[in-house]
Amino acid sequence: MEERRAGVIKILVTLIGFGLLVSCKTTKEEVHAQKLEQPNIIVLLCDDLGYGDLSSFGHPFIETPNLDALAESGIKLTSFYSAAPVCSPSRIGLLTGRSPNRAGLYDFIVGGNTQREDLKDLVHLRAEEETIPGLLKEVGYSTCLVGKWHGSSLFNSEKQPQPDHFGFEHWFATHNNASPTHKNPKNFVRNGSEVGQLEGFSSQLIVDEAIDWLDKKEGENPFFLEVAFHEPHEPIASPESLVNKYLEFTDIKEEAEFFANVENVDIAVGRLLAYLKEKGLDSNTLVVFTSDNGPETLNRYPKAKRSFGSPGDLKGMKLWTTEAGFRVPCIINWLGKDTFNGTTDAVISALDFLPTFSELAGAGLPKKKLDGQSFASFLKTGNIQRQKPLIWSFYNALNERVVAMRSDDWKIMAQLKTKEGYLPKILNVHSGNEALVKNAELSDFVLYNLKEDVQESQDVSKKHPEVFEQMKIQLSQEYQELLNDSHIWARN
Repeated sequence: MEERRAGVIKILVTLIGFGLLVSCKTTKEEVHAQKLEQPNIIVLLCDDLGYGDLSSFGHPFIETPNLDALAESGIKLTSFYSAAPVCSPSRIGLLTGRSPNRAGLYDFIVGGNTQREDLKDLVHLRAEEETIPGLLKEVGYSTCLVGKWHGSSLFNSEKQPQPDHFGFEHWFATHNNASPTHKNPKNFVRNGSEVGQLEGFSSQLIVDEAIDWLDKKEGENPFFLEVAFHEPHEPIASPESLVNKYLEFTDIKEEAEFFANVENVDIAVGRLLAYLKEKGLDSNTLVVFTSDNGPETLNRYPKAKRSFGSPGDLKGMKLWTTEAGFRVPCIINWLGKDTFNGTTDAVISALDFLPTFSELAGAGLPKKKLDGQSFASFLKTGNIQRQKPLIWSFYNALNERVVAMRSDDWKIMAQLKTKEGYLPKILNVHSGNEALVKNAELSDFVLYNLKEDVQESQDVSKKHPEVFEQMKIQLSQEYQELLNDSHIWARN
């Protein structure tokens, strides 16, 4: 009897062990299959490209056939928003999925070698912030940045974290603009080492670097690639053949140079897409094309003599909190996958990239509060319901109302008032002006229905009083929460 019982137990143990082995094997296979399904992800980010600067978004002269084809076979977003109306905060918002104010990015980053009263010399993406490449790297992605960084006041210095700290295994970048122009730049750094003078145009050079990196990448693991074009930000330089082409449409050479500059980006994008197809990398690669903010105003500063960017039908330009400041063109195309196809006015933000890419890659989310949400399901359905409104607080705006919020079709804007009057233009929030900023109160509200009035020409606060009151309450709550969580700079 005891021998029989021992035999039964032995059989049961064997079966259980076999079951566990099968279970473990299945789990490993499932994990492997999941990894194979992780998409490659490419973000193509322009600098100062306006809402109306692509032919597919209505430009009458500029030819962008590669981007137009990408939109035609993918998703063209007409209500896409950057995280800020200026470069550095916008880029930090994209990388972190958080309003740039939370990270202490209130305006563009300057060089940090000279101390400034406003403490802008201290501003940089701080080490504790989690980013897209960092999260994706943890689940097996190779990561690369080529182009513009603009995330630290002390570029390529051990005194501040550089792109590699935030997960970029390979980086070939400049602090800010290509210098002296887009042609033959001499300020690139590759993984901490200065490269010296290069021959060619920036847009083509960074695509060359991206292709070279992909050629040398070992293994079949997925990749995240950010291609951060300097174009069409000044100082603009364009191939002469393209400039001559556009002189047929304008008598102003500087305008022809701008038109040519945008097409040169399109040519670079076309080269990268052709490479992906040639290498069989177009079977599961999510490609996103957009801009960091709206177009620069012609002659706003002395070197902006070629800034002929178009806001389309939108109001304002770069540095404005009206639509043209941060509503920018966006194209999404998941190469090799069946997705929603067409033009959509769904409200999506660059803040949404981090949670979306993390979901698609099977990565985790940061511990810090996010302002974006995943649009992974949108890629299939073309539908999305925002869980919270989009809010911008840009204290150095060129227009009067520095705080703006979009919720569904509605947009509310407000000024900020102190006891002495309206809040002056603020370049950075620091220990010296923290009280002034935090004690300022929202005032002079206006309300727009963007579905009916994309040009923000008619304040409908009196026409829709209930919506207006609700939006005022919501804006006050969202702004206060953002203000309370904004990083304040101090010199230690």
